[in-house]
Amino acid sequence: MSGLSVFALGGLHEIGKNMYAVQYDDDIFLIDCGNKFPDESLLGIDLIIPDISFLIKNKEKVKGLIVTHGHEDHIGGIPFLLKEINVPVYATRFTIGLIELKLQDHKLLGTTELKEIKEDTQLDFGSVQVEFFKVIHSIPDCLGVVFNTPEGSVVHTGDFKFDLTPAIEEYSDIHKMAEIGKKGVLLLLSESTNAERPGLTPTERRVGEHVDEAFMKADGKVFLSTFASNVSRLQQAVDAAAKTGRKLALLGRTMVNVVEVAMERGYLNVPDGMLIDKRDINKLPPQQVAILCTGSQGEIMAALSRLSTGDFRDAEVLPGDTVILAAGPIPGNEKAVSRIVDNLYGLGAKVIYGSGSSSGMHVSGHGYQEDLKLMLTLMRPKYFIPIHGELRMLHHHRMLAESVGVQEGNTFILKNGDVLDIQDGEARQTKSVHAGNTYVDGLGVGETGEIVLRDRRQLSEDGILIIFLTMSKTDKKLATNPDIISRGFVFEKESTELLNNINVLVSQTVNEMTSSKRNEWGMIKHELKKVTGDYLYKQTRKKPMILPFIIEV
Repeated sequence: MSGLSVFALGGLHEIGKNMYAVQYDDDIFLIDCGNKFPDESLLGIDLIIPDISFLIKNKEKVKGLIVTHGHEDHIGGIPFLLKEINVPVYATRFTIGLIELKLQDHKLLGTTELKEIKEDTQLDFGSVQVEFFKVIHSIPDCLGVVFNTPEGSVVHTGDFKFDLTPAIEEYSDIHKMAEIGKKGVLLLLSESTNAERPGLTPTERRVGEHVDEAFMKADGKVFLSTFASNVSRLQQAVDAAAKTGRKLALLGRTMVNVVEVAMERGYLNVPDGMLIDKRDINKLPPQQVAILCTGSQGEIMAALSRLSTGDFRDAEVLPGDTVILAAGPIPGNEKAVSRIVDNLYGLGAKVIYGSGSSSGMHVSGHGYQEDLKLMLTLMRPKYFIPIHGELRMLHHHRMLAESVGVQEGNTFILKNGDVLDIQDGEARQTKSVHAGNTYVDGLGVGETGEIVLRDRRQLSEDGILIIFLTMSKTDKKLATNPDIISRGFVFEKESTELLNNINVLVSQTVNEMTSSKRNEWGMIKHELKKVTGDYLYKQTRKKPMILPFIIEV
């Protein structure tokens, strides 16, 4: 294969699981490898990561993985990729710290080549040179990526917004972006999360003022829940605690790990003596304690969820305490977050929640329409692919691109697996590669397919009916009456008549089959599933899973 190609392997028509690839001739460069969390329909699934079967088939061509920043939807799939394709990982200092935590859990740290990059780093891969530019997001050390190829430059923005007054001393390198655009950008890939929101993203400084005010007004303990990776928000909580004379405790493994990495690498400044162990929370007066915890998205096992139900051993929310949710719910998490808010009110807490102006406790890390238009204007691409967003967001971003000068027809709305080929300056989308979701279920990766998930959904909705048959080896007839066991289908003590009728039906069916010499065990099981299933649906309008077992005596 020759020429330039861009592959979308994740992050299109969805929020999360970002992964893209740029290929020139026989060299493939990966951008990000994230995960996303399952919704309630994916029973038992722990994580969703990109399907990398295409990359495994072409592993000798993969030169490295470049990571734009350290959010889960950009780094969560890295250990699973490295188990199949051990390639160098290029990331900034803070991002490497977060990746190292994951590699330690997967026992991959000693075998992985981690290479630190900065905004002025230049990488030479022969026919392709890679450079970077600084962008601002809701986590430190974020970069956009430029691939300079003989066909032209391909730019991936990473996640970004433009904030002229950020909470931490990091600024977008607008000057370098303009220089890249002036040299000429053949193709721009730019994130689309907030493409539907007009205006500019509000500044982080405004959030800090609201956090200070809430801490000053609080009479009891203050709990603040946010994304552990949002270091600017953590710094605002630390500063507010210092101003109000409070000690600070950390709840949640992820919060503890990220704070340690951020402090070690100089991204989070915590005064000496401020941090206390969670076991010391109750030893201090409530008005002298602040607590940072995970769980702002309603995760069942996270600290905030357990606090809201009184199920956290070392701390509890008491009447008069203040709980701040300093993060907006990701689409799909609203119901879980609402449940936690209700529980906290039930405990007598003062709860401050809601994104944007409703609470003042959160601003998005993703650019609004004017931010996106500014990036497009700086880069001035010939071709454009909106990425990192659901379908409506991608279409809104396309319209924004055309409004600032991208020629109509030069924007490509791709799906995961689609490939954009560029040769002699002309772009075409004519083929696709295999892409999709890989489910992580416990220790199993990719072993849980649609059939297993369908069975789990059936079990969760209608339960299971187990039929035990004791059959004679010699004459192939029933030795005793069948035993019927219901789990999650009907309550046995209240459904005696129904279960007796099933018992009679099963006995009749088996006797008829054995009398007519249709006595193969597999044939009997198949017929029992059909006959019993039809009867139960007519009687209950339910479709439980039916499992016949035959015991020979």
